[in-house]
Amino acid sequence: MSTKSDWHTRAAKEVKGRDLTWQTPEGIAVQPLYTAADAPAEPAMPGFEPFTRGPYASMYTGRPWTIRQYAGFSTAEESNAFYRRNLAGGQKGLSVAFDLATHRGYDSDHPRVVGDVGKAGVAIDTVRDMEILFDQIPLGEMSVSMTMNGAVIPVMAFYIVAAERAGVSQDQLSGTIQNDILKEFMVRNTYIYPPEPSMRIVSDIIAYTSAHMPKFNSISISGYHMHEAGATAVQELAFTIADGKEYARRAIATGLDIDAFAPRLSFFWGIGMNFFMEIAKMRAARTLWHEVMTELGAQNPKSKMLRTHCQTSGVSLQEQDPYNNVVRTTLEALSAVLGGTQSLHTNALDEAIALPTDFSARIARNTQLILQEETGITNVADPLGGSYYIEALTAEIADKARDLLAEVEAAGGMTRYVASGAPKAAIESAAAAKQASVDRGETVIVGVNKYRLSEEAAIDTLDIDNHAVRASQVARLEAVRAGRDEAACRAALDALREGARNAPAPSGEGVGGGGPRNAADPRSPLPTLPPEGERANLLALAIEAARHDATLGEISAAMEDVFGRYDTVPTPVKGVYAAAYAGDARFAQVVEGVHAVARRLGHAPRILVAKMGQDGHDRGANVIASAFADMGFAVLSGPLFQTPEETARMALDNEVDAVGASSLAAGHKTLIPELIGHLRDAGRADIKVVAGGVIPAQDYDFLQKAGVQGIYGPGTNVVEAAADLLRLLGHNMPPAGEELEAAE
Repeated sequence: MSTKSDWHTRAAKEVKGRDLTWQTPEGIAVQPLYTAADAPAEPAMPGFEPFTRGPYASMYTGRPWTIRQYAGFSTAEESNAFYRRNLAGGQKGLSVAFDLATHRGYDSDHPRVVGDVGKAGVAIDTVRDMEILFDQIPLGEMSVSMTMNGAVIPVMAFYIVAAERAGVSQDQLSGTIQNDILKEFMVRNTYIYPPEPSMRIVSDIIAYTSAHMPKFNSISISGYHMHEAGATAVQELAFTIADGKEYARRAIATGLDIDAFAPRLSFFWGIGMNFFMEIAKMRAARTLWHEVMTELGAQNPKSKMLRTHCQTSGVSLQEQDPYNNVVRTTLEALSAVLGGTQSLHTNALDEAIALPTDFSARIARNTQLILQEETGITNVADPLGGSYYIEALTAEIADKARDLLAEVEAAGGMTRYVASGAPKAAIESAAAAKQASVDRGETVIVGVNKYRLSEEAAIDTLDIDNHAVRASQVARLEAVRAGRDEAACRAALDALREGARNAPAPSGEGVGGGGPRNAADPRSPLPTLPPEGERANLLALAIEAARHDATLGEISAAMEDVFGRYDTVPTPVKGVYAAAYAGDARFAQVVEGVHAVARRLGHAPRILVAKMGQDGHDRGANVIASAFADMGFAVLSGPLFQTPEETARMALDNEVDAVGASSLAAGHKTLIPELIGHLRDAGRADIKVVAGGVIPAQDYDFLQKAGVQGIYGPGTNVVEAAADLLRLLGHNMPPAGEELEAAE
């Protein structure tokens, strides 16, 4: 009679004898069966160093993770009402989403943000806005997380002063400010200042909160936006840990003791659909952070303990068959929980195309409540610990991340590595490769490239009246300015401006905007700031300005006068699509179609890929630019943050045949019609304008009446989008599956 051990050995040999390994995008070969021989030594228990199995011994058996829904839209009044409804429904902490004008340091009355105010978050211009945002919410008791990086100084100042005016002292405030600027230069792009002064801001906030706000986390080191930009799990893990190491080094360089600030550092991971990989990523992250902090000299175990917030993926959400998104979010949430998160946001089913409605937000919140209350998974700490597969995968992803971390160190640290453009290029290559895999059907997305519905059902989405919100914000701005002591406000802003000057200019980097003037030697030492006690703290100075009702734009501008405003032009990767589609008949059809149009026009068809407004999420724009270039289009990538007038001028100056406007922040109904108007006014209505990105189906008719000739929403096959553009340019492109000769 065979023993269980004999059976297991025989089964393992039988399965392993077949070539069923799966190569993940991270380059990890996943076996079809794992045994004890594949797993490393059993890790320490939860709550014990290196904390692989969790930062706390009891984990959720003592208290479940915090349900923290990320939300903010329209005015402070509307967001406040939404928060209070959610808190009444079981949410335990607030997570504030700010609009793009706020992120980029502009007041709502600035001419560059006409289409952005209140659209992808809440507009905050003054302390008064912040007071309204948290009205009837006890800031001394409620944990508040704020996703802010570029305008982090005025937002933190407003939060602190709003609490003061409500009778809550700084030492009572608890929560987290993201304050993670390095990842902005890699993926999200809501920066304001160049890297070096931005890093000074990070260290000043760490220093101030360490001294005055013992319950507040001074930084949330974010891999989420790398994940959303297309990074592999290894890239997200390694680059995020490297960012954290750099921030710690900078704080130490100002004279801070590592154990005085490190226990208040936290992390933020994106959670995608590779269920076990995401669990392993979080476990590996805790191991690697323990190694990094030990290397930097931390003695307190709490300094070496990685604590994290997680958010389910936005890019995994699909416009097609959207109720499938409930299932996706549930599985991602379960992955985050089994990975040991301390708080969690679950995305709503409609967030592929719009901000969530109350209906969809309730489902998203209840997803977490059901996991906590109905599944029993909170009764055991790290229930997957010891799994052969999980332990092997944790070790593999950690090893690959260590290789990337070594590459960062060889480049001179993460600030220099980011300045080199290497991490951004690596993430963009991964994103393009993933999109090509989806387009070819190698990566299955249910309801998108397989099991597609013959007809999509409409769902209700939230629409924000941008013009009404902006008018409301401008009126309050004018009232605040009229009611303040102008002389005192100006004096406080002057002091902030002078405080910004109190630091040496970094070698090799311009501060007048436009980014680095020349590439610095990565081996040269980083500029050393004076110790914290010998220079003004920017947050302290901004708090004083906020007490005198300086606006967010004024506080940001005072620092910009000294630091300059950073700017870059996208440089999409090349060759990824062409390699992925080698030998593909449909790709070859499109390439021949491009050649045919080029023969007729006398030049390769020229397309400007434009990003208008203050949205810096450029994954979609870069994927399109990369793919279209590989198909033979002459692609011009416009700089980020253009106005419609600037985009029109660039299109005219470069004599393009088409403009592809990428929209992810709901400004399309304002910005794209304005672009078309500028082209028509210039006598170039013949230039085709197409749009892609997060655009609800109910907006299609509006845009088409405004002159948009092609609309490509989430899930669009990039090769078919190129085929459609060729038709707009006059080429008789055959439908997919038909021979090219049939169209000639």
